[in-house]
Amino acid sequence: MLAIRALAALAAAPLLAALAQAALPPAAAAQVQLQLSCAGTVLEARGSAMLKRPITKLNVSMTLEAEAPTAKAALTLLQERLDPVRRALQALAIEELRISSPSVWNRYVPAGKPAVFEASSRVSGKLAPTRLQALISQVGGLPGVRLAPVDAEADKAGDAASSRQLLQAAYRDALQRGQDLAAAIGLSSLQPLQVQIEGGVRPMPMAAMALRGAAPAPFDPRELPEPSDQLSLAVTFCASR
Repeated sequence: MLAIRALAALAAAPLLAALAQAALPPAAAAQVQLQLSCAGTVLEARGSAMLKRPITKLNVSMTLEAEAPTAKAALTLLQERLDPVRRALQALAIEELRISSPSVWNRYVPAGKPAVFEASSRVSGKLAPTRLQALISQVGGLPGVRLAPVDAEADKAGDAASSRQLLQAAYRDALQRGQDLAAAIGLSSLQPLQVQIEGGVRPMPMAAMALRGAAPAPFDPRELPEPSDQLSLAVTFCASR
């Protein structure tokens, strides 16, 4: 992040207050208009900011599969495999456990080969980060389980504060760039005219591949990439001497 170099003639504090009041969820777009006339030179500078946040939950998901010569047998086997998966996840204190209704289809086989029906269901929920290795070793190795990469999630209670920090940091980044540009053309005073928030990203799903079976060294949740919020904006300045 670029360092802050405030100018005495710049009304930065009122603008930052306006940005804080206009703070929206990072995925939203917003615009703050300050004044619409400029007696000097109009400049535009872009700024961005990224904030890493601690992991509080892991979003986990998996596909449970079974196959058999008939659709009924495939569904029965799927149901039998679901029970130990459900119990293992409950033992890990899973939250918001969701199990989709099963689907079954007739897999293509060459002519003359026995029919094969496949059944599957989607299982998902949230776990504490410390349960990562247990998920892999105790659930990933169960019959029919195909684990998907886990998504690291930040605490939603911190979304508003994160949004405010991103807005202020991104504006300060744009301000520094505007100051540099103004100085390059012999100007020294900047007055913000408009701030256009171009968009942001909610805490990004950071995938950590969960493989079947236990690895020789356990999977460490501290090695997962931290969720991060990102935001970019464009500021229009009126520059003068």
